[in-house]
Amino acid sequence: MGQAANMPCRGGGSYVTELYHWYRTFINECPSGLITLHEFQRHFCNGTVGSESAEYAEQIFRTLDNNGDGVVDFREYVMAISMLIEGSAVEKLRWSFKLYDKDGDGAITREEMLEITQAVYKMKVAAALTKSNPLTAEECTNRIFMRLDKDNNAIISLEEFTEGALNDDWIREMLECDPSTVKVERPLRRDTALGTHG
Repeated sequence: MGQAANMPCRGGGSYVTELYHWYRTFINECPSGLITLHEFQRHFCNGTVGSESAEYAEQIFRTLDNNGDGVVDFREYVMAISMLIEGSAVEKLRWSFKLYDKDGDGAITREEMLEITQAVYKMKVAAALTKSNPLTAEECTNRIFMRLDKDNNAIISLEEFTEGALNDDWIREMLECDPSTVKVERPLRRDTALGTHG
């Protein structure tokens, strides 16, 4: 079949099998083959913590919508999911940079960083996805800016973002997007391996 069919995936299947599962899920949830912001927020918020995640969902949707037409098609969706699961650290950070760069001007301002950080904090706390962070969203944003804005020009460039995150585990953990937050459906993965009897 080709090399892609044999690529291993999480869950032990092939890449083509997982891609087919994503397609079936996408089409079941979005029969038109397109998902709007409203639909994405509905699925995303139902899969996470309700309205607390709506702001973050909007930013993820904007980042998924590569061509800016206001809808996400299967190609845009699967490219992002594949990259977030299988991509290199640099690719994941580039995608995360787009998430934080709300106006798409190629730089992240303190305000943009704070808005996304607040949305993530709100969602994680509401879902109890994380232990309480001793830093507020403002303190976290300030710490990230102090570490990443090397030229002190009050914006973070893509280069500063990726280099800084690659060299600082705390920053990388704070900035990387969790692929499970981008999925339309959040199926429970069952371990298909049977235990051996001794």
